[in-house]
Amino acid sequence: MYSGKKILLALFATILLSAPAYAVDVSLNGFLQGDYSYSISRDNPDGSHYKWAAERAQLKLDVSGELFRVFSKTDLSYDHIDGDADLEFRELYLDYTGLSFDVRAGRQIITWGLGDMLFINDVFPKDYEAFFSGRPIEYLKRGVDAVKVGIYPDFVSIDITVIPVFEPNRFPGSKKFWMFDPMPGIERIREKPKSRINNTEIAVRVYRDIAGFDAALYFYRGFYRNPSMMPDNPMMPTELTLFYPRRSVYGASLQGRALGGVLSLEAGYYDSRQDRDGTDPMIPNSGNRFLIGYQRQLWEDFTVGVQYYGEYMRRYGNYLKTLPQGFPQQRRLTDLFSLRLTQFLMHQTLRLSYFSFWSISDGDYLINP
Repeated sequence: MYSGKKILLALFATILLSAPAYAVDVSLNGFLQGDYSYSISRDNPDGSHYKWAAERAQLKLDVSGELFRVFSKTDLSYDHIDGDADLEFRELYLDYTGLSFDVRAGRQIITWGLGDMLFINDVFPKDYEAFFSGRPIEYLKRGVDAVKVGIYPDFVSIDITVIPVFEPNRFPGSKKFWMFDPMPGIERIREKPKSRINNTEIAVRVYRDIAGFDAALYFYRGFYRNPSMMPDNPMMPTELTLFYPRRSVYGASLQGRALGGVLSLEAGYYDSRQDRDGTDPMIPNSGNRFLIGYQRQLWEDFTVGVQYYGEYMRRYGNYLKTLPQGFPQQRRLTDLFSLRLTQFLMHQTLRLSYFSFWSISDGDYLINP
């Protein structure tokens, strides 16, 4: 499917064939998982009582040498509701480690920023269908085909990531979730950014320790990963084009011990490069995002974490002037609180957890015990 994966597989075979000359460690493990959810109150739209019925097998292969490492994480799944079988390379990359730098090439999952389920400078793709379905939290993150270079001089550390193939966020499908459609029955056409030089995504992170705090600066130039909709006719649309506007992100974060726990601060400015004036209601306005988090262990093996998160829309007056009649109006400031409680038992082999979002501006909530 991806030529890059074929190259990595060839390199992997080369490393294995070179085993007599180079000492390598090989690790192979995985799991089988079944997930089922049955409703006793009413049927799905397709007439079935099952909300979720799927099996999944994951296989992880790790081949490590002195300078090189090949890692793959492959999922094979079957979804009984959609009737789909899927083979997915969640990760498949090659690492090279030098004296003061390293390189990772291939499909990889990248995590930046400090938020717990809240993302400001983590601009990489997410799988919200997996999140709302209740899969393990690792499935919230999607992999990207990228080259990531880490440079480590004495005074600072730098990560540079180049992503030539755009990957959007994934949202729940209609067979598992009821999704509000403001324009039912209208054909959708999805236009992803083409893989060419001027569409290549660039992400940079610069970080170091400052007085016991982990400090970082972030930069990203690419696209929004949630689609915007452009109707062919604003008054009587017959076709909607789903496209991904250009954006840049400038951010910073700081984390360290304070007030008997761990304090996290993160902020970012989202530059909507196709609508800096805020006069196109089909494209997100530029805006600021911020996060304040605090985590503390109250007693042995029990941890509480709280967060306050907000988004502030810029050029709000221009947005209101151009908003078409009948369209829902966004707030200038949207904010929420989150709470996470974690208790480990039985020598930390059993974990009890509670997580929730509570939105002040929207008046809604999500609870995940």
